[in-house]
Amino acid sequence: MTSVTHAKNTRRAHHWRHDLIELAAMFTAVVVADVVAKTVAKGPDGPYLLVFSAIALIATAAFHTWWARRRGHAPPADDPGGSGARAPLPPAVVPAPAPTPVGDSAGTALWRMRTTVRDAPGSLAALCTVLARHGVDILTLQTHPLADGTVDEFLLRAPAGLETGVLTRAIAAAGGSDTWTERADAHDLVDTPTRLLGLATRTALDAAELPLALRQLLGRCTIRSVPPVSLSGRPTGDIAPVEGVLEETVLRLRDPNGGTIVVERPYLPFTPTEFARARALVELDARLGPRLPRGRDVLTLPEGNEISVRRADQRDLAAARAMHDRCSPRTLSLRYHGPVGDAGRYLDHLLSPRFGRTLAVQTASGRVVALGHLLWDGDETEVALLVEDDWQRRGIGSELLGRLVALAEEAGCESVYAVTQSSNTGMVAAMRALNLPLDYQIEEGTLVITARLTTRPPTPADADRNAHRPEADRHGADR
Repeated sequence: MTSVTHAKNTRRAHHWRHDLIELAAMFTAVVVADVVAKTVAKGPDGPYLLVFSAIALIATAAFHTWWARRRGHAPPADDPGGSGARAPLPPAVVPAPAPTPVGDSAGTALWRMRTTVRDAPGSLAALCTVLARHGVDILTLQTHPLADGTVDEFLLRAPAGLETGVLTRAIAAAGGSDTWTERADAHDLVDTPTRLLGLATRTALDAAELPLALRQLLGRCTIRSVPPVSLSGRPTGDIAPVEGVLEETVLRLRDPNGGTIVVERPYLPFTPTEFARARALVELDARLGPRLPRGRDVLTLPEGNEISVRRADQRDLAAARAMHDRCSPRTLSLRYHGPVGDAGRYLDHLLSPRFGRTLAVQTASGRVVALGHLLWDGDETEVALLVEDDWQRRGIGSELLGRLVALAEEAGCESVYAVTQSSNTGMVAAMRALNLPLDYQIEEGTLVITARLTTRPPTPADADRNAHRPEADRHGADR
């Protein structure tokens, strides 16, 4: 306890004379009150005495107020010079400065930093001391125990002018090794348990969310789903054990749908804690089984026909194969850039939630007439469309493409690309209608159009989709 706090809270010794003085004052007050009451009630000058008493009380109160203010502005006892300056408080009772608002506008920046330290007392304190010297505030801290040390992961608020090289050298001098830093944003301010529960909820609602949830859980990484059998029918031989495998910068997890989920992060080794979290998400997905979000959007085409757009998966393989058989060879060649030997196996791969998301367009009679695929391709995302010949040039392809791009934006993708032929004017027009920055690459007749998902103004297709959302809610159904 400091001397200031001790002097403030210390009680003086109790003495019997204090009690005697208090009793005498009480009796005196009673006698005075009795005399005043009798004088006012029986004397002829009672009203004048009351007025005089009131004036005396007011004057006393005014004098007391003036005296209290004068004493409040007097120099403290420990300032003999009479300067009025208060003595500085000890460090233990100095109030902490108000936190600086988060954001670059306040002269600060958010960073994620990970470093490895020895598992010894004082190692974390040394890191915190170095960060404090550079004006860095620690917002969150996670520890990942290792066999020969501990990985400390920080979310930092640092001065905007602080260079990462300076911070890295300071951390190394304090005992940190394998230090890694990257810029963070406001989304990283969510605490780890809340973020894990949110990812588990997303995975529980939609099987296609598992790869995205793993990517958000583990940071910047590449996720691939390797099926047990290739499209040609040959076994891939890449099946992870049930408990999974942790190999430095590679995680191999058993896919509940068969095959293996491979997660690679070459710039930073995975820790056992991250491996356990990733395996828990995969086990949750395995227990819940196949699932899709419920609901569909009902739209009206210009000629008056109603169609519905909904999510699709491998349970729609028969309907997708039937639509595939109704398409002309030219339509299939524009979609697949060549003949497809086993359409059923290929469609089963495309409809799997492990490889992306699929939207199906259905007529009022329940027949599937178009498919749109959003395919996870490592760090990139591909979009692909197939519309039955009799339903082409009615705006269905543009509607599907706009919805797929919206799903990619929600998933945090930076861009999407479409692979088609230069003669496929319908696909080119649909990509242009997105009103996004486009990049074109042509190689041997194959056209690759990449759309960067930046902030864009709303398009007429977006307005039409928003206008039909209430109707979709009224027609909501599980397929």
